[in-house]
Amino acid sequence: MRLVQITDAHLHADVTTRSRAGVPWLHFQRVLAAAAAERPDVIVVTGDISQDETAASYTLAKEALAGLPCPWFWLPGNHDQVEFMCAEHPLLDEVDLQQWRLLLLNTQVPGQPFGELGSEQLMALTTRLEEDDRPTLIAMHHPPVDVGANWMDAIGLQDREAFWQVLSAYPQVKVVLFGHAHQAYAQHIEAAAGSVSVYGCPAMSDQFMPGADVFTIDEASRPGYRVVDLNGEQWDTWVERVDV
Repeated sequence: MRLVQITDAHLHADVTTRSRAGVPWLHFQRVLAAAAAERPDVIVVTGDISQDETAASYTLAKEALAGLPCPWFWLPGNHDQVEFMCAEHPLLDEVDLQQWRLLLLNTQVPGQPFGELGSEQLMALTTRLEEDDRPTLIAMHHPPVDVGANWMDAIGLQDREAFWQVLSAYPQVKVVLFGHAHQAYAQHIEAAAGSVSVYGCPAMSDQFMPGADVFTIDEASRPGYRVVDLNGEQWDTWVERVDV
């Protein structure tokens, strides 16, 4: 089972609009083509599909994603308009990956750059983990760990301690994927129930400078995606970059 993560497209209704380091629509098309060439079984988009928050930007994304050779799923980031997303493609909270489960969590706090799961969603996560002990991969937008950039860590998942408290009782959770940080990242968390691997993904749009104290674009880095190969209870993962 091969899963590919893409994230943070930051699209505009006007496909010629530039970001700080390029044209998001062009980056989106190039990354999507490269990701499709990996022959994935499933693609997950971990938020910030839109930058201008227009309905047209989600229509653009949906039309491009619909051309993929596999099922795809998305979840909202802090920039996203959930109603526009749902109008184009459903928001699911779980995907059956045969031997594995993929749980998609909504960390959006409307109008805020930081994220939260909230008590209701954390309770629902506990219930879902009680119901099925298959190896589990969790995807969300906001980082549930510090990534080492002060400004980004301040707008990560605010209730991360409660999140890790839930996971501490469930050894089947093996992998957590996040977006938002616009950079590759890997960390292994030793929880009470066992180790959990946490991975960040390059953005499809601009890249952020790792370790920066303040917001800084990494103009030397290219857009990219993350590949996760699942085999039994084991996995292998790596990042690919794309020329634009």
